[in-house]
Formats: sequence, C-alpha cells, structure tokens
Amino acid sequence: MKWYLAKFVYQVVSGSGNHAPQFDEQLRLIKADEYEWACEKASILGRLYECDFTNKRDELVKWKFVSVVDVLPMGSLQDGEEIYSTIEEPKDVTDYLDRIKNKSEMLSTSK
Repeated sequence: MKWYLAKFVYQVVSGSGNHAPQFDEQLRLIKADEYEWACEKASILGRLYECDFTNKRDELVKWKFVSVVDVLPMGSLQDGEEIYSTIEEPKDVTDYLDRIKNKSEMLSTSK
C-alpha cells in the first residue's frame, strides 16, 4: 500500500445563499495499492464527506462535493519533506501578502 495526497474541493452553501461564494479546499491522505484506485477512492470519500448541518443562525449549511482536483503520490515521509505545492498569480500582490500575513498571525496567536 502507498500513500497519496488528494485535494478535495467542496462548495459551501448556507441559508438563503445571500453570501459570498465559498469553496473549501482540503488536502487528505489516501492509502491505496495504485494511483487509479487512489483517484477512485478519493472521489468516493469526497462524496461520503458531504454534509448538511444547521448553523448558529438556524440556517441550513450544505457542503457539496465538487471534485478531487489533484492526487499526488507521497514519497518517503521525512522531516521537512514537501508534500504539496501550488503557484499563485494574484492580481493584487499587496492584498495577497496581507492575507498571508493575517493567516500567519492567526496561527501564532492560536498557540
């Protein structure tokens, strides 16, 4: 059995739909004998992880599975090993860097 890293995408729809479009991108580990089975298993799991719940405003929230957009074989698991990479080409570099800084600060304050 081998490990694979799969990127799942879900669309988040809540209440009346009067909100900014939201998509949740998740990286999940998949264990499979071969690449084809890892892809199929990821798609099956993506549908299984869809869910509906009621938020604190008593609105129905749906996590609708969109697709698996990437499945990558994992090499050896070593300290500092790169497991995923993506290149961003933001239209507004300052805004992008501000969002990255804010996320980083949130990580450091949540400890």
